Formats: sequence, structure tokens, C-alpha cells
Amino acid sequence: MATKTKTKANAEIGDEGEDLVLATMVANGDDISPLVRHAFEMGRPEGLLRQLNYVVKKKEAEIEDMCKTHYEEFIKAVDELRGVLVDAEELKSDLQSGNFKLQQVGTNLLVNLEELFESYSIKQNVTEAIIMSKNCIEVLELCVKCNNHITDGQFYPAIKTLDLIQRSYMKNIPARALKLVIEKRIPIIKWHIEKRVNSQVNEWMVHIRSSCKNIGQTAISRAVSDRQRDEELMERQRKAEDQNVVGVEERVYTLDVDEDDEDSAMKFDLTPLYRACHIYGCLGILEQFHVYYFTNRSAQLKSDLEISSSQSFVESYQTFLAQIVGYFIVEDRVLRTGGGLLVPDQVDNMWETAITRLTLLLNAQFSQMKSATNHLKVKEYVTLLSWSLLQYGYDIESLLDVVDNNRDKFHLLLMAECREQTIEALNHDTYELMVIKKESDYESNVLSFGLQTTDIMPAFPYVAPFSSMVPEMCQIVKSFIKSCVDYLSYGARDYFFDVVIRYLNNFLIEVINETLLNTINSSNISVSHAMQIAANFTSLERACDFFLKNAAQQSGIPLRFIDKSQMTLSAKAVLQTSRDATYITLLGLVNAKIDEYMNLTESVTLWTTEETKQNGNEYISELILYLDSLMSTAQQVLPLDAMYKVGIGALEHINNTIISAFLSDSVKRFNATSVMNIGVDLKLLENFADERFYSSGLEGMYKASSFRDCLVESKQLINLLSSSQPENFMNPVIREKNYYALDYKKVSTICDKFKDSADGIFGSLSNKNTKQTAKKKSMEVLKKRLKDFN
Repeated sequence: MATKTKTKANAEIGDEGEDLVLATMVANGDDISPLVRHAFEMGRPEGLLRQLNYVVKKKEAEIEDMCKTHYEEFIKAVDELRGVLVDAEELKSDLQSGNFKLQQVGTNLLVNLEELFESYSIKQNVTEAIIMSKNCIEVLELCVKCNNHITDGQFYPAIKTLDLIQRSYMKNIPARALKLVIEKRIPIIKWHIEKRVNSQVNEWMVHIRSSCKNIGQTAISRAVSDRQRDEELMERQRKAEDQNVVGVEERVYTLDVDEDDEDSAMKFDLTPLYRACHIYGCLGILEQFHVYYFTNRSAQLKSDLEISSSQSFVESYQTFLAQIVGYFIVEDRVLRTGGGLLVPDQVDNMWETAITRLTLLLNAQFSQMKSATNHLKVKEYVTLLSWSLLQYGYDIESLLDVVDNNRDKFHLLLMAECREQTIEALNHDTYELMVIKKESDYESNVLSFGLQTTDIMPAFPYVAPFSSMVPEMCQIVKSFIKSCVDYLSYGARDYFFDVVIRYLNNFLIEVINETLLNTINSSNISVSHAMQIAANFTSLERACDFFLKNAAQQSGIPLRFIDKSQMTLSAKAVLQTSRDATYITLLGLVNAKIDEYMNLTESVTLWTTEETKQNGNEYISELILYLDSLMSTAQQVLPLDAMYKVGIGALEHINNTIISAFLSDSVKRFNATSVMNIGVDLKLLENFADERFYSSGLEGMYKASSFRDCLVESKQLINLLSSSQPENFMNPVIREKNYYALDYKKVSTICDKFKDSADGIFGSLSNKNTKQTAKKKSMEVLKKRLKDFN
């Protein structure tokens, strides 16, 4: 029992210890959750509850002890609270009374305050309305200002005003209706501005298109002036070089080209275009305007490249080409100053389009042209177009290639026209020596073409060694050279002198030479005409040196180069050959005329006559008169060597005619009388030949062979037939001395025909019978020996 009591006491002491710990933790406000958790984990929650109850009881005891300790104070406090409650009731009553009074007084004040608030609200509304009205007024004033700008065409200020409205006023416009109206109208106004600007640009495009022709013509006129200055400079330099002038100051001939000449010579206004670019940029659609401009200008170019069907190309080419030049000058200016309105590729594309079209068009037109003059005019304008646009950096090679590719066509046309002029000059020629009466005519017809035979000025009137066709043909050749050079100048080839020479040779050979040869070979040519043409050939041959130098000068080649290279025209040799052929034709005509006078074989009485003619046969006087006229004309018209050829040719033909007559089958026999008469003819011819040979001054040039020598064969034949000892012909020594020109066979044939009659001249003279008989015997011996020799 005591033990149980002791155990229980120990347990209580333990519990009291735990309760104390728990009470301490609660008093300190510590967290007792670890104890609660530990109690449940240990399975002893009852002990925890008991401890908590113990703590509660302990706290209640403490509260009770505290109340017992402060009881009097508490009672006193309660009494004080009751006093306070009474005071509070009094205070409440006072407050209610004061509140009532306050409510009575504050009601009026509240009414006034509400009125004040209402007035303040109205004031705010009015202020806001004023501000809103001011904003609306400012916006409307800007709208009016914008409309005025548009009306005045001041689109940039109008756009700036619209931007100001959108940026600074649109968000602050209090009137919704006004705001909606403005929002709706702004795009419409911008569209209207765009249309107005487009209209101005279109007007400018129409104006600039109509101005392009004048711009192009001005540029081409400047190109002409530049070309003339260049040609004058080259001419001065060439003359200085030809004259070996040393120390010529180049600054005298220097061209001062002002870069601003372009603007002063060709003024055109791009302001509308610049303005449009600026406006479109402000509208934010600049790229759209770039496309619009390029499209419309390309369409204009396409239209400009179409030739008019109402006019021929020859009549309209200047306007057509000037329009193209003006177009691309404008586009170059736009490219350089348009601020990106055009880019180089676009201009290059437009130029490529134009070049392609122009190339096709020019090739087609050149191929259809029938006039060299028109061909040259178009070519000149094309090269001027090229020169003008080259200054602006455009590639002109294709145009120059067109010109170069059509040069053969041009020269065919040119040669055809010059051929007609040459034939006309021939038809109008009198075939008489040209008489020059004054020095100016001498300079224009002789000196200007290098036709003079001496540097000494002759006395006037001067008889030139050619007819009027020569200076006319020289002028034709000179104009041909100029046309050739004009066509080849400023073309694709910088050095074209060799081409000019080739065309010049072709012209001289195929036109001048052939035309004269055709005239010579015509059936109705006379001896005088043939002689004059032969003389003209000589003059034209002399003029070839002038033609060569003239071609060199016009081609810009120094004359010293021609002199140093000893260059000559191949046509000169052809003309010389044709001149020789003309001499042959002339001799043929002369021989034909001689044959008309010396128709020996048809006259039977001439060979069988018994009548001795002291003055020769009937034909001889007319023949000598003809030869005298021929040689006189030849002496006047032809140079001495040509005159010598004519005389030699005529007398050789007479000699051959006489020999041929003796050999002719038509002459069956002849007698001694006919031989004597022919001998008289030969004597007269020899006298004429000597007189002409020495009076013409040929003895100094042709000592080895005179005109008389042409008749030696006939003379020796007559001497042989008239000889009393013809058998001496077989003696080599005598034959070499007296009969060297005779041929055995011819002599044999002729001797067989020599048969004198018994009652002829030898038979009628009795004192000569012996000699005649001896001669006959001698002739028979000669015949026999000749037969043995053959």
C-alpha cells in the first residue's frame, strides 16, 4: 500500500514536472506543436490532454488570485465607468442638440455648395467646350489653308498641312463627326493632288516632246559648228606641215570649249518634273512616280521612232533624227539631275531600243535610196546625231556601223550619178581645143586641176591642149572625191584614205575611162573626135596626180607623205593604156580614110595606063591635103610624141597599101608607066613627110627615124622596078645598100606581074629600044634568079 502510494506520488511529481514545462512554454508563447506531435507519436495523447487541463486550471487559479488581489480597484473602476456612462449620455444629448443645430445651419450651406459644384461643373464644361472649339477652329483653318494651297497649285504646303493635321490634330479633334469627315477627306485630297501633279507632268511631257526637235536641232547645229572648227584647225595644221612651218603656236588653234555651253545653247525647264518628284516623295509614293515617268517616256520614244507615212523619209529625216537627239539629251539631264527618277540601266534600255529601231530603219531606207545626194545627206545627219549624243556618253558604234556598211551602196549610186554627168559632159563637148581668154579662166580650168604643162603663165588667149570636157570631168572627179570623203568622214573608220583611193581608182577606170572608150569605140566617131579624146586622155592622165593630192588633202593626209611615198593612182596606168588604145583606134580611122583616097586596086587604068603623070595620080593631091590637115590638127591637139605616132602610122599605112596593091590578086599586071606614076606619088609624099617632120621640130626627138623612112619599102620597090639592071637585086652588097627593105618573096610576086607592052612608052621611042630590051632581059634574069632562090 505504501509502495503504491509512493509510486503514485512519483508519477504525480513527474506529471507536475511535465505540466510545469508545458505551462512554461504556453506562458512564453512557444510553439507546443512538437510536444503534441511527440505525444501522438508516442501514443500518449491522454497525458497531453491532462497536462493541458492542468495548465488551464493553473491559469484559472492565477486569474482568481489576481481578481482577489485587485478586487477593490476593480470595483472602483466599475464605479468610474458608471460615472463615465452618465457623462457619455450627457455628451450624447449635447451632441444631438449640436447636430440638430448644425443640420439646420448646414442645409443652406449644402444647397449653396451644390450650386457651387454645379457652377464649377458648368465652368469646366464651358472651358472644355472652348478648348474643343479652338481645336476645331484650328483644324478647320488648316483645312481652309490646305484648300487654298491646292487652289493655288502649291501642293507641297498642302501636303505639309495635311501631315500636320494628321500628326498633331487628328487625335485631339473632340468632334467625332468632324474627325470622321477629315479622316475621309484626307486620302481624297491626296489623290486629288496626285492627279493634279500627274496632269502637270503630262503637260510637261507634251511640251518637252514638242521641244525635243528644237533641242536636237540646236545640238546638231553645235555639232556642225564644232566639226567646222575642227576641220579649220586640221586644215591650218596641214598647211603648216606642208609648208614646213616650225614653231607654230598651238594655242592659236586651240578650241576653248565651255562645259556650260550645253545649258546656254539648249535650255529646257525640268522644274515641273522636279516638283512632281518632290510631291510624290512627300506623298510616300515616289517609286510609283518613277514607274509612271519611265512608262510614259518609253511610250513617247516608241512613238517618236515611228516615221511619218505622209512624208518620204528624205523629207522628214532631219526632223525625225533631231527629235531622237532631243529626247536623249532630255533623258540625260533627267538622269543626272532627277535625284534617282531614272537609273542608268533604264536610260541604257531606252537607248538600246532606239538604236535597234534606228539601225533597222536606216538600213531599210539606205537600201531603197536611188540618189547619192540624199544618201549623203542622211549619212551626214546620222553622223551629226552620233557626234551630238557621243558628248552625252551614249554608245554610237551601231549607228556608225550602219553608215560604214552602206558605203558601197552609196558609192554605186555616186558612180551612177557621176557617170550621167560624164556622159552629159561628153555630149556637150565640141571636141575642139579649149580657148581660154583670161587669167581667172586659166586658174579655174587649168591650174585648179594641175593640167598646166609649165609653171609660166601663158599669154592670152591661150589654147589649151584639151577640150572643154576635161575640166568638166576633172570637176566631176573632184566632186566625187569630196563626196567620198564626206561619206567616210566621221564614220567608223578613223583612217579611210585607202578606201577613198580605192573608190577613186574605180571611178576613174569604170566611169571616166570606160565612158571615153565607149565613145572611141562607137561607130560614128570621127578622126578629129578620136584625136581630141586621145589628147584628153593625156590631160586626164596628168590630172591623176592632182586627184591623188586632192584626195589626200581632203582626207587629212599631209602632201609630203604622198611625195615621199611616190604614190600614184593605178587608174593613171589604165588611162595611159586607154590613151594608147585610142591612138590605135585613131590610126585605124586615119587608115580607113587613107584607104578611101588610095583605092588603088579598083583602078585598072592606074596599072595599065600609058600616060605619064608629072603631078602624080589623081588621088595623091587629095591624100596629101588630107595628111596635111591631119598633121596640122595633130600638131595642135596632140603632144609631139603622139603626133609622131600618127604621122608614122599614116605613112606606114600608105607604104603598106602601095606594097599590098602590087601584091593584090586584083592587080594582074602593071607596066612601067604606072610604076613611074607611083614613083611620082612617092616623091610628093616624101617631100610632104620631110616638110612636116622638120617643121614640127621632130628632128631633135627622133633622129633615128623620120617620116620619110616609113616609105622606104615602097621607094625601094619603085627604084627596083625602074632600074635598068634589076638583076642587081640579087647582089648581096647592092641589095643591102639599095634594097634592104624588100622581101624576096614579095619582089618575086611583084616582078611576075610587071609586063610592059610593045607599043608602050619604051616601044614608041626608037632611041630607047635598045635600053628597053636590055631592061626586059635583066628583069627576066631577076625573075629566074628569084624563082631559083625561092
